[in-house]
Amino acid sequence: MTPPSTPTSGVPANAGADRRRAPQDIRRWRRYLADERAEAATYRDLASRRSGEEKEILLALADAEKRHEDHWLALLGDDVGKPLRGDWRTRSLGLFARRFGGVFVLALAQRAEARSTYETDADATATMAADERIHEEVVRGLATRGRMRMSGTFRAAVFGANDGLVSNLALILGIGASGASNATVLLSGLAGLLAGALSMGAGEYVSVRSQRELLDASTPSPLASAALPHLDVDANELALVYRARGLAPDEAEKHAGEVLSTYTAATVIAPAVEGDEFETHGSAMGAAVSSFLFFASGALIPVLPYLFGLQGGVAILVGSALVGIALLGTGATVGLLSGASPIKRALRQLAIGFGAAAATYALGLIFGATVA
Repeated sequence: MTPPSTPTSGVPANAGADRRRAPQDIRRWRRYLADERAEAATYRDLASRRSGEEKEILLALADAEKRHEDHWLALLGDDVGKPLRGDWRTRSLGLFARRFGGVFVLALAQRAEARSTYETDADATATMAADERIHEEVVRGLATRGRMRMSGTFRAAVFGANDGLVSNLALILGIGASGASNATVLLSGLAGLLAGALSMGAGEYVSVRSQRELLDASTPSPLASAALPHLDVDANELALVYRARGLAPDEAEKHAGEVLSTYTAATVIAPAVEGDEFETHGSAMGAAVSSFLFFASGALIPVLPYLFGLQGGVAILVGSALVGIALLGTGATVGLLSGASPIKRALRQLAIGFGAAAATYALGLIFGATVA
């Protein structure tokens, strides 16, 4: 997919000479110009880190932004003036592209394209607005490739960190609210960290390994492909293979006939599972190690105040604040990588985590009062 090549340098009829060039209009055009230049530079920076088709697509996006830049230059004429700095989000995107590249920047670029206001701006053409919508889909497609490659390990990391934060904070709050001593709270937190990390790592390994084994079991056997030249053409039992895989009887017969009539040494009964499908799940060991480490790092945060000698309510407040910051960070990261609002995802993560911890704290208070 490449961006449309329709020129977009035409100036709207209601702009320029047909109406007064108000200072606020000039400032807005100059801001648009700065943003287009920054976005074009971002795509060129990303392209420098790619090769093949992805590089060509990113360079085509940069060329499209250059056409939009020409539109605002034509509107501004002699009022171009000194170049303005683009929107802070666009400038941040360029900085990330130069320093990191990768799916994280593509996810940010996807959000940047989605924020376009050209559809409601009288001085932008309909073609420019359409371009921005198509650019969003192009970047979404590029980002999806990266998300697929990292989804298995990333899912384990985010889930592990979040589970460690919430479960250990809930454990510490519940035990602390019951009136247990600081030593008991600390020991419980460390035990929860180790037990949870081991459980998460083992669970991820079994889950991913089982999924990959299921995919392996669905891959046609090489021995079956080797038997193709010896099949009875009249009986054509190969059609049963394709019927078992979902084809209608007529389609299965036709496809089986084509396979037998064009057989070579490289012919296989059915294509094997693509590598990308395995990458979606990640490696079992990678997911297990990622889950273990991130759960442990998340579970350590609510324990830190006790390790540094804080006690009672102060330790609980400090631990809760640290966990809250971490939850906001994991939620925002998921939001950015998914192309959604990082603020909404961060607040959602915070609400869910603190909701679970508050329920455990309330149970601890009830249990403590009952024991007392």
